[in-house]
Amino acid sequence: MKLDRPLLHNARIADAILFWPAVTLVIWGEIFGPASPPLLESVNDKVLHCFSYFVLAAMASGALKRRGPAILAVIGIIILGGVLEIIQGYVGRDMSLYDELANTAGAIPGGIIARIVVEPLRRRYAADPAE
Repeated sequence: MKLDRPLLHNARIADAILFWPAVTLVIWGEIFGPASPPLLESVNDKVLHCFSYFVLAAMASGALKRRGPAILAVIGIIILGGVLEIIQGYVGRDMSLYDELANTAGAIPGGIIARIVVEPLRRRYAADPAE
Protein backbone atom coordinates (compact mmCIF):
# COMPACT_ATOMS: atom_id res chain seq x y z
CA MET A 1 0.00 0.00 0.00
CA LYS A 2 1.40 3.33 -1.04
CA LEU A 3 1.19 6.18 1.45
CA ASP A 4 -0.14 9.39 0.02
CA ARG A 5 -0.97 12.79 1.42
CA PRO A 6 -4.78 12.35 1.70
CA LEU A 7 -4.35 9.04 3.54
CA LEU A 8 -1.93 10.59 6.05
CA HIS A 9 -4.25 13.58 6.50
CA ASN A 10 -7.21 11.30 7.18
CA ALA A 11 -5.14 9.27 9.65
CA ARG A 12 -4.21 12.47 11.49
CA ILE A 13 -7.86 13.55 11.63
CA ALA A 14 -8.96 10.12 12.88
CA ASP A 15 -6.22 10.26 15.50
CA ALA A 16 -7.41 13.69 16.64
CA ILE A 17 -11.00 12.47 16.92
CA LEU A 18 -10.15 9.24 18.75
CA PHE A 19 -7.95 11.11 21.20
CA TRP A 20 -10.98 12.51 23.05
CA PRO A 21 -12.62 9.16 23.91
CA ALA A 22 -9.19 7.96 25.06
CA VAL A 23 -8.84 10.98 27.37
CA THR A 24 -12.35 10.38 28.68
CA LEU A 25 -11.52 6.74 29.41
CA VAL A 26 -8.34 7.69 31.30
CA ILE A 27 -10.17 10.35 33.34
CA TRP A 28 -12.96 7.93 34.20
CA GLY A 29 -10.47 5.23 35.12
CA GLU A 30 -8.47 7.50 37.39
CA ILE A 31 -11.44 9.03 39.20
CA PHE A 32 -14.23 6.46 39.17
CA GLY A 33 -12.64 3.22 38.02
CA PRO A 34 -11.57 0.40 40.29
CA ALA A 35 -8.05 0.50 41.72
CA SER A 36 -7.20 -2.54 39.62
CA PRO A 37 -9.41 -3.31 36.60
CA PRO A 38 -10.66 -6.92 36.56
CA LEU A 39 -8.97 -7.85 33.29
CA LEU A 40 -5.67 -6.28 34.35
CA GLU A 41 -5.40 -7.43 37.98
CA SER A 42 -1.98 -8.98 37.47
CA VAL A 43 -0.53 -5.80 35.88
CA ASN A 44 1.20 -3.31 38.16
CA ASP A 45 -0.72 -0.05 38.64
CA LYS A 46 2.30 2.03 37.62
CA VAL A 47 2.61 0.12 34.34
CA LEU A 48 -1.03 0.96 33.57
CA HIS A 49 -0.41 4.65 34.33
CA CYS A 50 2.72 4.71 32.17
CA PHE A 51 1.05 2.93 29.25
CA SER A 52 -2.11 5.07 29.40
CA TYR A 53 -0.20 8.33 29.30
CA PHE A 54 2.18 6.99 26.65
CA VAL A 55 -0.82 6.35 24.40
CA LEU A 56 -2.43 9.73 25.15
CA ALA A 57 0.77 11.65 24.42
CA ALA A 58 1.47 9.64 21.28
CA MET A 59 -2.03 10.28 19.99
CA ALA A 60 -1.85 14.01 20.76
CA SER A 61 1.61 14.42 19.23
CA GLY A 62 0.68 12.43 16.16
CA ALA A 63 -2.48 14.42 15.57
CA LEU A 64 -0.77 17.81 15.60
CA LYS A 65 1.04 19.18 12.56
CA ARG A 66 3.78 21.13 14.29
CA ARG A 67 6.31 20.30 16.98
CA GLY A 68 5.55 23.29 19.25
CA PRO A 69 1.88 22.47 19.81
CA ALA A 70 2.81 18.80 20.25
CA ILE A 71 5.19 19.72 23.09
CA LEU A 72 2.45 21.82 24.70
CA ALA A 73 0.02 18.92 24.36
CA VAL A 74 2.40 16.56 26.16
CA ILE A 75 2.89 19.14 28.93
CA GLY A 76 -0.90 19.48 29.15
CA ILE A 77 -1.29 15.72 29.45
CA ILE A 78 1.28 15.64 32.27
CA ILE A 79 -0.60 18.46 34.03
CA LEU A 80 -3.88 16.58 33.53
CA GLY A 81 -2.34 13.57 35.27
CA GLY A 82 -1.30 15.75 38.22
CA VAL A 83 -4.73 17.34 38.50
CA LEU A 84 -6.39 13.92 38.40
CA GLU A 85 -4.10 12.70 41.18
CA ILE A 86 -5.15 15.68 43.30
CA ILE A 87 -8.83 15.07 42.55
CA GLN A 88 -8.42 11.43 43.61
CA GLY A 89 -7.73 12.68 47.14
CA TYR A 90 -11.18 14.27 47.22
CA VAL A 91 -13.16 11.31 45.86
CA GLY A 92 -11.96 8.65 48.27
CA ARG A 93 -8.97 7.33 46.33
CA ASP A 94 -5.33 7.66 47.22
CA MET A 95 -3.21 10.42 45.69
CA SER A 96 0.21 9.21 44.66
CA LEU A 97 3.27 11.09 43.55
CA TYR A 98 4.51 7.80 42.09
CA ASP A 99 1.43 7.60 39.86
CA GLU A 100 2.22 11.07 38.53
CA LEU A 101 5.84 10.06 37.94
CA ALA A 102 4.59 7.01 36.02
CA ASN A 103 2.27 9.28 34.01
CA THR A 104 5.20 11.54 33.14
CA ALA A 105 7.44 8.57 32.36
CA GLY A 106 4.86 7.44 29.82
CA ALA A 107 3.88 10.80 28.34
CA ILE A 108 7.36 12.06 27.45
CA PRO A 109 8.48 8.99 25.45
CA GLY A 110 5.01 8.73 23.88
CA GLY A 111 5.26 12.27 22.56
CA ILE A 112 8.84 11.82 21.39
CA ILE A 113 8.21 8.53 19.60
CA ALA A 114 5.12 9.89 17.87
CA ARG A 115 7.11 12.85 16.57
CA ILE A 116 9.92 10.54 15.41
CA VAL A 117 7.34 8.72 13.30
CA VAL A 118 5.30 11.75 12.17
CA GLU A 119 8.05 14.26 11.26
CA PRO A 120 9.61 12.26 8.38
CA LEU A 121 6.17 11.38 7.00
CA ARG A 122 5.06 14.99 7.17
CA ARG A 123 8.24 16.22 5.47
CA ARG A 124 7.91 13.67 2.72
CA TYR A 125 4.18 13.84 2.00
CA ALA A 126 3.24 17.37 3.07
CA ALA A 127 5.27 18.80 0.22
CA ASP A 128 3.56 20.41 -2.73
CA PRO A 129 1.16 17.81 -4.23
CA ALA A 130 2.26 18.82 -7.75
CA GLU A 131 5.72 17.34 -7.15
